[in-house]
Amino acid sequence: MSPLTFAGAGRPGPAPVRTRLRAAVRRPSRLTPAQARERSLLLRLVSLLLQYPDAELAAAREDVATCVAGLPPSESGAQLAAFTEWFSHAEPELLERTYVETFDLRRRSSLYLTYYLHGDTRRRGMALLTLAQRYRAAGRQVDGGELPDHLPVVLEFAALAGPGAGEAPLRQHRRGLELIHRALADADSPYRHVLAALLALLPPATDADLAAVAELAAQGPPNEDVGLDPYAGGTFAPPSVFAPPGTFVPPEQAPPTLASPFPSSVDGPR
Repeated sequence: MSPLTFAGAGRPGPAPVRTRLRAAVRRPSRLTPAQARERSLLLRLVSLLLQYPDAELAAAREDVATCVAGLPPSESGAQLAAFTEWFSHAEPELLERTYVETFDLRRRSSLYLTYYLHGDTRRRGMALLTLAQRYRAAGRQVDGGELPDHLPVVLEFAALAGPGAGEAPLRQHRRGLELIHRALADADSPYRHVLAALLALLPPATDADLAAVAELAAQGPPNEDVGLDPYAGGTFAPPSVFAPPGTFVPPEQAPPTLASPFPSSVDGPR
């Protein structure tokens, strides 16, 4: 698969960024090839913009903004354009501080999806194992030290595997995504646009979803005083987000990278 050339840029972007923005390998059913490529690119852009804004990503902001500006008109594209307007002009130090304050220091906007569904319970450990097994069954193994429920990793898998099996984890965690978006909107965070772009790609929330999100926001996820025993010895270390009720220890930040969390050997034909 040839590297992506940023729309309208007239030149390819930095190699690691191009890797993160490759088109989907599979062509999902009921979508034209062009629609499949656009959807995959949108998912990859959301994944990219939800990564820690290290120096490499900050240096590629102009190319990313150009790519977003070249997207066909859509709600998702408009939301990403609103985000990149801020992202492109903010100082790098502000980008880093905003990211940490938004996703590492606020439990309601953590990017670890299984936390919202299972909280601090044994079920979360099993959910992490199940998700990792889903990746392996599709021929993909997460690389880079992140947990398999970290939203950028889930988005990368969805972009590669397509809207059926690939996007199933996103649909399963639709309520958690809605809660993250609400928390970001309440905080007037620019990242609210990135979550809005993702939600626009998913089926609309039902009344039951909205009621469950309201209850989750009021009561929090389930909790029990256990570790991640079912996940012990696996590929990923337990995140420190598992904390006693009423406390929060930010999850340890994995080394930021723009490379795909899935090894290039399984990224499909080049």
